[in-house]
Amino acid sequence: MTGTLPTPLPVVLVAGLHADAREATVARLLDAVPGSVALHHDLSDAVADGSVRRTVRDRTGVLDEGRAPLVNDCACCALREDLVPELRRLAAGGTCRMAVVELWDSVEPQAMAEVVAAHAGDDLRIGGVVTAVDPALVLPYLACGDDLAEAGLAAAAGDQRTVADAWARQVEYAPVLALVPGAPGASAPPEARAHPEDPGAHPEQPCAHPDGRTPRPAGPRAAAGPDGLPHPDADPPTEAPGNDLAAEAPGLGLLDAQGPADPADFELLAQLHPTARRLPVGSPELVAAALAGFDVEAAAARQHPACALLPQEADAEGVTTVVWHRVRPFHPGRLYAALEDLTCAAARSRGRFWLADRPDTLLSWEAAGGALCVESAGPWLAALPDAAWELVPPTRRVAAALDWHPEHGDRAQHLTFTSPGLDSEGLLALLESCLLTDAEYAAGPDAWRALPHAFDGLLDPVS
Repeated sequence: MTGTLPTPLPVVLVAGLHADAREATVARLLDAVPGSVALHHDLSDAVADGSVRRTVRDRTGVLDEGRAPLVNDCACCALREDLVPELRRLAAGGTCRMAVVELWDSVEPQAMAEVVAAHAGDDLRIGGVVTAVDPALVLPYLACGDDLAEAGLAAAAGDQRTVADAWARQVEYAPVLALVPGAPGASAPPEARAHPEDPGAHPEQPCAHPDGRTPRPAGPRAAAGPDGLPHPDADPPTEAPGNDLAAEAPGLGLLDAQGPADPADFELLAQLHPTARRLPVGSPELVAAALAGFDVEAAAARQHPACALLPQEADAEGVTTVVWHRVRPFHPGRLYAALEDLTCAAARSRGRFWLADRPDTLLSWEAAGGALCVESAGPWLAALPDAAWELVPPTRRVAAALDWHPEHGDRAQHLTFTSPGLDSEGLLALLESCLLTDAEYAAGPDAWRALPHAFDGLLDPVS
């Protein structure tokens, strides 16, 4: 490879609970760009050892090993503290052409992308974010309601996420999905083998009631948490400084699959994240996409429930996405009573909604693996004084304008449900039954506020 070394050093984050697929993706990137290295922090034995094991390798093998001490007894905090100094050390060496950060199993890419972006400058820039996927494992992992701690995959003490919760956000945040069908040794969690016509449950893990596994944290996490907020960066890859690396990378053949993939697996992935570039791991396009640049602020805005780019209506290969949009508020009691059925109706559901007794609060909805998180995402814009609008990001104001109602402003129900074997008619009927009736609606906002506050236990838990 000839030419000057890129400055700043491009950093590509590769995430994914599918460890074999992730490792294959990292290996392909290292092969494609001579002079690149991979940095990996292994959190698996951090608690027992009191430190996180760090390795730096190139395509020939391990170049360096070390350990980073836990920070406040937190492995993920150690990763945060150690990541940027190690990247800067690689940049200062002057020989590294690309740094691939292979994130440990359950670490979500958003927070790590934001850590790197916060320190970007003359020596570092984010090249891109990639999540590695074995398509055949998308549904099994999405249906797995086990706690990460039970599976030995918790990234920090007190990590309350489920396998499905972490996996869904790994897929939905990254603008590039590297497809690795039949990665060697890949297998689904044994408890996660859901029947395709009952995607929200499996024999060992019944669908969770809101008083059980819900809510799960779905907004900004505590400082010890491994991840950030839950939609994907929808911008197509564009040219960015240093992209000569992608142009110089040799062409690679497709990775030999260990078995044929079901078209429904690819369709499910497409409907979950329709704006992502889904590229075979061996495709030369993968390298270009991984180095196209990444805007963390835009990605974070697209994750916020007020302006998230949610999936669109779709029905193909036995996989369906239903988009439900209404202006009338939910009756809090009837919606609460229906939460279990709504949570179990689909492999994945997301969106925003409002309750009649909480008209000023924008509520987020995230469900996967039979676990639901309902959480306050701040006020609706219609509840803010005009002067406060200047403090709101432009993306949020544009999203509100598109949904604006002359009476309710940006308040709206906007929920999406994606799953194989989805009972669309039954789901829609259940959602409609949870809205205020004509008589209840006609009674007006003062009467709405007096309705039973069924969600107080979820939204205002007693500490």
